[in-house]
Amino acid sequence: MPRMIMATTTAITITTVITIIMVITIITTIITTNIATTIITTTITPMLMTTSEPAAVDASSGMNADEAAALYRLMTWLSPSFPVGAFSYSSGIEWAVEAGDVTDAVSLRGWLAAMLTEGSGFCDAVFLAQAYRAAAAQDGAALRDLAELAAAFVPSRERQLETTTQGRAFIDIARAAWASDGLDGMVAACGGVIVYPVAVGLVSAAHAVPLAPAMHAFLHAVVSNWISAGARLVPLGQTDSQRILAGLEAEVAATARRALASSLDDLGSATFRADLASLRHETQYTRLFRS
Repeated sequence: MPRMIMATTTAITITTVITIIMVITIITTIITTNIATTIITTTITPMLMTTSEPAAVDASSGMNADEAAALYRLMTWLSPSFPVGAFSYSSGIEWAVEAGDVTDAVSLRGWLAAMLTEGSGFCDAVFLAQAYRAAAAQDGAALRDLAELAAAFVPSRERQLETTTQGRAFIDIARAAWASDGLDGMVAACGGVIVYPVAVGLVSAAHAVPLAPAMHAFLHAVVSNWISAGARLVPLGQTDSQRILAGLEAEVAATARRALASSLDDLGSATFRADLASLRHETQYTRLFRS
């Protein structure tokens, strides 16, 4: 009898131990599963969020609405497709090609670099900066004096036609597409003809487009138009044209910095041959361009 009790007790003990082991195993499995699920969830959730729902852009590393609008307008206004008629003018380059001063990509790049840094490119950049600042300060007297000086600074009749026609078209189209409360007053303050760089300065100021980007975009547009004219006249291929544009990158940046730091007292041109080209183009027998 005692042996049966001991056997029974032993059986019960073994069964209890097995049950306890099974319970512990189940609990361990549940805990392990929960931990694994937590780890997987923690790991995958950010991946899913990154893939399907991009995080909001930090304002310190991106553009706010005003900056995006300014960039959009600047890219539009100084795009080759903006209808100011820039493709009709060569700024005297047509005569330079006729005279043999510009014959290939190398000579065109040298000609344009001089025009940009020591000629009309730099002077126009100074007028743009001064017009922008006068408009931003709502200085009507300064705007009138500046508009008169900029118009008088043009060296030839055809260049006068080129810059005033583009200036008028730029203001009219920008005003029609992007209304601005202050632009009409700025234009009225100028009191007469408005040349292209002054027009760009006025419109940029009226729409609070920062001056430095406006300056760089303007010079890029001017150089691009010169290259386009030269490419058709020499002629040059698209690759050579892009190489010239890339080669003038440093000169564009340097001219922009210099113009931003200059006053009207710093105005001056040392490109007599280019000025002569614009004068002689007026009587050139065969012409594709209006200047």
